[in-house]
Amino acid sequence: MTLLPRLKSLQARLLALLLMMMALVWLAAAVLTWIGTRHELDELLDGHLAQSAALLVAQQTIQDQDQDDNQKSDPPGRHDDDAQPLHKYAPRVAFQVFHEGQLTLRSANVGDTPMSTTLRGFETVQLPDQSRWRVFATQGNEGDVQVFVGERTESRHDILWAVMTGVLTPLLYSLPLLGLVGWLAVRQALAALRQLSRLLAKRQPQALDAVVLGDLPAEIEPVVQSLNALFGRIGNMLSSERRFTADAAHELRTPIAAIRIQAQVALGAGGDIAERDHALGLTIEGCDRAAHLVEQLLTLSRLEASSASAPAGLVNLSALAQRVAADLAPTALQNGQVLELEASVPGLIQVDDTLTCVLLRNLTDNALRYSPPGAKVCLSVTTEDNRVLLQVDDSGPGLPDVDMARLGERFFRCMGTTQSGSGLGWSIVRRIAAVYQAEVKVCRSTLLGGLCVSVIWPVHAAQPVSNGVIDGGRRHL
Repeated sequence: MTLLPRLKSLQARLLALLLMMMALVWLAAAVLTWIGTRHELDELLDGHLAQSAALLVAQQTIQDQDQDDNQKSDPPGRHDDDAQPLHKYAPRVAFQVFHEGQLTLRSANVGDTPMSTTLRGFETVQLPDQSRWRVFATQGNEGDVQVFVGERTESRHDILWAVMTGVLTPLLYSLPLLGLVGWLAVRQALAALRQLSRLLAKRQPQALDAVVLGDLPAEIEPVVQSLNALFGRIGNMLSSERRFTADAAHELRTPIAAIRIQAQVALGAGGDIAERDHALGLTIEGCDRAAHLVEQLLTLSRLEASSASAPAGLVNLSALAQRVAADLAPTALQNGQVLELEASVPGLIQVDDTLTCVLLRNLTDNALRYSPPGAKVCLSVTTEDNRVLLQVDDSGPGLPDVDMARLGERFFRCMGTTQSGSGLGWSIVRRIAAVYQAEVKVCRSTLLGGLCVSVIWPVHAAQPVSNGVIDGGRRHL
């Protein structure tokens, strides 16, 4: 088993494991066959010994009756009736017959001493010539006849080896055939895997269509399904990247062209300082717009690249909203607008504070940017029904229902607006919300009459139950 990890080929591993299992099964079958055959053979040969002993007892009993009738008896120690060997295997079997303690009959390959000390039953003994015998002892009905019948144990071993050789030799010769059959079976079972390998090797790098193979084994089908799912994700990512690149190139062309034109105007202004300063101011404004667009594009690109592993931690949404509102307060004051913050309980959510700050900044900046001077923008953080709710209301003109439905499309900007922008803010908002399973809703504001944007997160388990108001509740910035 320790050799298997060294084999690089799956087919070689399976074949080696299969052959090892077959060899172990064969060995176990051989051992069990040996044990069973030996047991049956011992019983059979023991039965023959007992039967032979019974015949000798019966023969001696008949002779004794004849001798009693004829008034005859054999002199003690006489062995004229010793049985002579009649077959080449006869020396492997021996017997002794005692009558009234006197040896009356024996085989030629055994001495006068009783072969066993047991009077009845089986015993394995070692005779003076160092040979081992299996001996059966029995007596006549009256106890005057004692018979010993024995067989060499090596004779039993020879018979057992002969039987096992006849049984196991064909099985041993069949092992190479079983190995060949196992190799063919493993090769056939892995045919689908080889077909998949050839198909993938022939595919072009840009080919991301699903892999189609008929009659797939159940073990390979999940691999193909996962591979097709991976191709689908890669295709979506590449399509998104191509669309992103094309849109970014198209969108960057406008501010770069405007910067170039204003730079040419500044160069051609000559001694007109006012015209040159105006052109340079527009150039700086175009650079700011291009920088903002690049920043938005990079943010959106990072979101799409790391959405599967976006960081998350416990964030106080109310504190985050206060920070964003404080950063944008100068912009609101410059435009004569009112930026109002109403922060209830901390609003603990499991998000990344940097990405959530980007979301808050985009929503608040859009509300201020597209609301007229003197307008009012209100941010609020509340909790209800185990949810944390961020709501941004403004008193601007709002949006038609058609344009509300398109919010979040890349580079989409409402017709007729005079404000500069890239059209990516809403895409970023919706992407960040999707990363953290937040829900974004857009509707007409019932509070201020303009646009109302709501972002809803699931409440965190550590969220306090209190509905206290931070810093006394509503703040005007």
